[in-house]
Amino acid sequence: MSANEPAKPTPPVPTPPAVPMPRKAPTPAAVAPAAAKPTPVSSAGDWGRVSEDGTVEVREGESWRVVGQYPDGTPDEALAYFVRKYDDIAFKVVALEQRHQAGGASASDLSKQAAHLIDEATDAAAVGDLAGLRDRLTALTASLSEATAQEAQQAKELVEQAVAERTALVERAEAIAARDLSKVQWKQVTAELNELFESWQAQQQNGPRLSKGVSQQLWKRFRDARAVVDKHRRAFYSELDDAHKAARDAKSRLVERAEALAPRGVDGIPAYRSLLDEWKTAGRAGRKADDALWARFKAAGDALYAARAEQAAAEEADSAPKIEARQALLEQAKAVADEPNIKRARALLTRIQREWDEVGRIFPRDKERALDDKLRVIEQALKAREDVDWKKNNPETKARANDMSSQLHEAIEKLESELAAAEKAGDSKAVKEAADALEARRAWLNALGG
Repeated sequence: MSANEPAKPTPPVPTPPAVPMPRKAPTPAAVAPAAAKPTPVSSAGDWGRVSEDGTVEVREGESWRVVGQYPDGTPDEALAYFVRKYDDIAFKVVALEQRHQAGGASASDLSKQAAHLIDEATDAAAVGDLAGLRDRLTALTASLSEATAQEAQQAKELVEQAVAERTALVERAEAIAARDLSKVQWKQVTAELNELFESWQAQQQNGPRLSKGVSQQLWKRFRDARAVVDKHRRAFYSELDDAHKAARDAKSRLVERAEALAPRGVDGIPAYRSLLDEWKTAGRAGRKADDALWARFKAAGDALYAARAEQAAAEEADSAPKIEARQALLEQAKAVADEPNIKRARALLTRIQREWDEVGRIFPRDKERALDDKLRVIEQALKAREDVDWKKNNPETKARANDMSSQLHEAIEKLESELAAAEKAGDSKAVKEAADALEARRAWLNALGG
């Protein structure tokens, strides 16, 4: 066997069915991919021939090209062998056409496969319409070229969109870093920045690949903004830790002082209130520390106020007979208002006031104040009567009233004479004036009791 002769082939591997290969190259719109059918050996004579020595040739155009030798078989076997070679290539072409028509595959990748198949179909050791396959591949390549351009445009647009989206993330991060970070809510700011970072990672993992320069530039801006925020956040929490420690130490001392007041009982309450004022200005020590320290501080205060409650209960029990005594005195004091003689009314009230004071203090204080208020009403009523009596019986007041009464009597006599003269003269105007003036003077005299 010569060097160009193939070894005796093994039985052919079955190939999927396919449509017959067209003799002319179809236009891209006319390509209708289907599963390839094996080329019948009976029609292989249109494309191949076998010489007596087993040399096999394929027709391409008007010329014949040697594709190999098959000396150990019949001409039909020789043609069948090289037809199967052709069918293998044709199957790849049909599969490529189907993938392009189905969509989803990268046009750029399909273009590379089409170029490879063109090389494979050129000078191939196969018998069949190789020129037709190359024409179909050329048409497919043209179609793929247009699809590749569209893919490139879409990829460019996706990259531009991705750049815009990441730029927006960067600008939002920079806006956060540009705030007055001494006045922000750090929980909210941290959540915002974490959300931006998660969006950045999602775009980096799922979005189109950006150029190295653009990607690095945007990442540097984003990273720098995060670094600014992180620096201020660390400083804030460091200062907060210091403030919490100072407050914790101060409140611990206040708790110790409050607990030391326990032996003083009720007398320790004023001091405890002062400690409470200091507590309110001591600042926050952190939630857990504050809760624990406050529980101890409040317990110390509760002990003091419990002692006061016990004392108040004892005092209230001791005050029960005193309350009854003062209520009895109030019943007696009702006679003060009924006594017409002011001096006797004053003597009665003075006795009641003396006995009132002898009863002593009453607890609780609000009950004492309520009883005192009732007695005070009686006292004020008597004082009002005394004021009226004083004004009425005061010698100076009487003297002034007598002098005024004399003047009014003289004025009335004069006006009566003027009225009589006006009536006699028939002067109606003078009569009216004299009558009005006379009526006014008489009203004043009646007010003075004259």
